[in-house]
Amino acid sequence: MSEKPLVAVAMSGGVDSSVAAALLVQQGYRVVGITLQIWQESQTDPRHAGCCSLGAVVDARRVARILGIPHYVLNFREKFAQTVIADFITEYRRGRTPNPCVQCNRYVKFDAFLQKADEVGAQFIATGHYARIQYDEKSGRWLLLKAVSREKDQSYVLFPMTQAQLSRTLFPLGDLPSKTETRTLAKQLGLPVADKPDSQEICFVAEAGGYRQFLLNRVPDSVRPGEIRDVHGNVLGRHPGIAFFTIGQRRGLGISGHKEPLYVVDIDVENNVVIVGTEEHLYCRRFLVEDVNWIAVDRLAKPLAVEARIRYNMPEAPATILPTESATCVEVEFAQPQRAITPGQAAVFYRGDVVVGGGTISRRLEVTGWKG
Repeated sequence: MSEKPLVAVAMSGGVDSSVAAALLVQQGYRVVGITLQIWQESQTDPRHAGCCSLGAVVDARRVARILGIPHYVLNFREKFAQTVIADFITEYRRGRTPNPCVQCNRYVKFDAFLQKADEVGAQFIATGHYARIQYDEKSGRWLLLKAVSREKDQSYVLFPMTQAQLSRTLFPLGDLPSKTETRTLAKQLGLPVADKPDSQEICFVAEAGGYRQFLLNRVPDSVRPGEIRDVHGNVLGRHPGIAFFTIGQRRGLGISGHKEPLYVVDIDVENNVVIVGTEEHLYCRRFLVEDVNWIAVDRLAKPLAVEARIRYNMPEAPATILPTESATCVEVEFAQPQRAITPGQAAVFYRGDVVVGGGTISRRLEVTGWKG
């Protein structure tokens, strides 16, 4: 009987990647665990550590020892800084709201990590993401599908994956019905991370003040005070810097005395102005998406009906994507206006469980819109 191929598993020290490695071992694969050290947090306590800390390394090593697989720690700090963190800073300076998890998947977990897997002779890589991959004989393309667990589905942040990456990636957790099942398996296997909480924060932002303090510490010259205006151009107040605001934000505006609640509805980067309006001004139907990566199709030749998702924790809504002069830019038109379409966030297009493709929201084609 031929030996199963070698799989390099990205082990973050959390329960998901640990169970992913364990399932592959059970299935007879030869497995090597690799922890990507991408950022050094000040927090080193394994009980509370994020996916990039010393505590995460310790937990991953303990799991690898229990599973009887080799474990290595690779320094990806420079790559992470040059791609994910640089993009994070650039996007906020542009008045946009970035998604660092998408960029980490794009540049680190399914690019640089795959290159390292080649160096150790691994045929496949695997992660603890909740998603599925299938090969479609009819189209000759690898497909990215939602996970069986709708609650944990992470296909939204995986849309940058290329055909080459999909063909060499395994998602062992994609068919599990829930996160509860993952933790149950971890307990049955005696893994010490079975009850470890999920990391909720941006992994490289350790400052007490969150991402705002992070930006102040690293790019203080980019944070300039400016005006807050309403949609009619009236000056209502001052802001400390456009990087501290995002579309849909209500708190922290420092504006009072209005009958209706005010929200950030737009950011004018050129004039350093935060624009606010009422709830109805948050709604928009049409917008542009750039840097589109196609998965289920090679390109978009004509308008296509899809379900589009514009934030991680939200359902898809019916939409039509329309080609533009650029193969990597599309216009999206929702059937019904959607709230707080935010430049910098991902827009991912689905047909049922299948990811058609996705990209980054560039700009709205309507400055304001109306609900209903």
